[in-house]
Amino acid sequence: MASSHLLVGASARPVNPAVRRIGPADLLQALARGLDDFSAMPSHAVFLCVIYPLLGGLLISFSMGHSMLPLAFPLAAGFALIGPFAAIGLYELSRRREAGLDTSSSHAFDVLRSPSLGAILALGLLLMAIFLTWLAVAEAIYVANFGYAAPASISQFVDDVFTTSAGWHLIVIGTGVGFLFAVLALTIGAVSFPLLLDRDVGAAVALFTSIRVVIANPVTMALWGFIVAALLIVGSLPFFLGLTVVMPVLGHATWHLYRRAVEPDPAPHPDYQPRERSRRYAADFPAALFPTRR
Repeated sequence: MASSHLLVGASARPVNPAVRRIGPADLLQALARGLDDFSAMPSHAVFLCVIYPLLGGLLISFSMGHSMLPLAFPLAAGFALIGPFAAIGLYELSRRREAGLDTSSSHAFDVLRSPSLGAILALGLLLMAIFLTWLAVAEAIYVANFGYAAPASISQFVDDVFTTSAGWHLIVIGTGVGFLFAVLALTIGAVSFPLLLDRDVGAAVALFTSIRVVIANPVTMALWGFIVAALLIVGSLPFFLGLTVVMPVLGHATWHLYRRAVEPDPAPHPDYQPRERSRRYAADFPAALFPTRR
C-alpha cells in the first residue's frame, strides 16, 4: 500500500493530468510572475538560496585543495541537474501566495507535511543519482584525455584545456555529454515537483506527466532549458553570488510554468493546508505557554 501511494498517489488508479501546448510567450509570462514573486518575498528567497553561492565556493575550494580541479566545472554545472529538487521550498511559497496564504519564510518547510513527501524525496534521489553519475562520467572523460595525473596548478590546467588538442576534445565531448544529462534532468523535473506539491499523484504519475509536457512542447521546453542554463551561467559570476537572485526567480517561475503547462485538476481533492500560526505578542507571555482549548 505504501509503495502504491509512492508511485500513484492517493487515487485507487493512476490519474492522467492533461497537459497544454505552450509557447515562448508563456515562458516570458512565467519568468515575469517568478520575478514578481521574488520581489514580493525577497528575504525569504535569499534565506533559502544563499546556500548556493556558499556551497559553490566550498566546492571550488574543495576541488582546488584536493587535486580535484578538473571536476570544478562539472560540480558547478551540476546545480542545474539538482535545481528542480533544491527549489522545492520556492514552489511552496509561490503556491501559498497564489492561494492567498501566509508566505513567511518558515512556510517554505511546509513541504515536510505534504502527502506527496515520499514521492518528492524519491524523485529528488533520482536527480541526485543523475548528478553523481554525471560527475563520474566527467571524471572518466578527463582521465581519457589527460590521464590520472592531477594538474600542477590552475594556470597549467587552463593552459592544457584551451591550448591542446586533448583539451578541446575534453571541451567538446564533455559539453555534449553534459547536454544529454541536462536534457534528462529537465525532462524529469520540468513540472514533476510542482505537480506533486499541487496534487497527491505519486512519483510515477508526476514523472510521466513531466515527460509528456516536454514531448508536447519540445521547442518551447528546449528554449526554457536554454534560458535556465544561460541564467545559471550569469548567476555563477562572480563566485556564484548571482545565484541568490537567479535561483529564486527560476524557482518561482517554474511553479508558474507548471500552471501554464498542466490543466487544473477538474475535481480537486481537499488540499493540505498546514495550520496557520497565530501571531503572538510579547504581552501574551507567559500565558502563551499554556494554550487553552476553544
